[in-house]
Amino acid sequence: MARVLVACEYSGIVRNAFLAKGHDAFSCDLLPSEDGSNRHIMGDARDYLGDGWDLLMVAHPPCTRLCNSGVRWLSKPPNGKTLEQMWADLDEGASLFSDFWNADIERVAVENPVMHKHAKQRIRGYEDFAQSIQPWQFGHGETKRTCLWLKNLPNLKPTNIVDGRENRVHKQAPGPNRWKERSRFFTGIAEAMANQWGDLLPLESEVTA
Repeated sequence: MARVLVACEYSGIVRNAFLAKGHDAFSCDLLPSEDGSNRHIMGDARDYLGDGWDLLMVAHPPCTRLCNSGVRWLSKPPNGKTLEQMWADLDEGASLFSDFWNADIERVAVENPVMHKHAKQRIRGYEDFAQSIQPWQFGHGETKRTCLWLKNLPNLKPTNIVDGRENRVHKQAPGPNRWKERSRFFTGIAEAMANQWGDLLPLESEVTA
């Protein structure tokens, strides 16, 4: 039974997909688990990167300051924020992404939207994303481009291409939980991760160790 860490996940969607495949999977987030699972670590995922995750880590670091859609705030901050705060938030976001991407874990998948150049410049050992995917390739009739940065992992193959290209997340009504629903991961993609990455054989370095 291989060990899997899903970093920055409170919903348990990816964790549960790997659990269903028989893996020793845990989610970790500053928020409590949405489903109350005992397979959740409440805290900073960076504190647990060395805990023997021998299959892989899937990370969902916050993208607010890294993504292209937020770059405008680096020149004209939103109400109640200063430019200094915006750039400090960017540095913090890039540092978190860097810590996941450079973690001492054999296989790593980091999920985020397309980044702007200032974020790329701040990420240690930055590489371009391996692939971009859409939920309609995995059974969800909507559009939301998601990029995957992959280390020692193959690209995901579409599993269920369906009709529908609604941009649901951008139509979410304002409210206290809007950010949660906009960031919620897709079960079809999570199942593809578990099915396509869950049966990978140990890397050569693991076999000869």
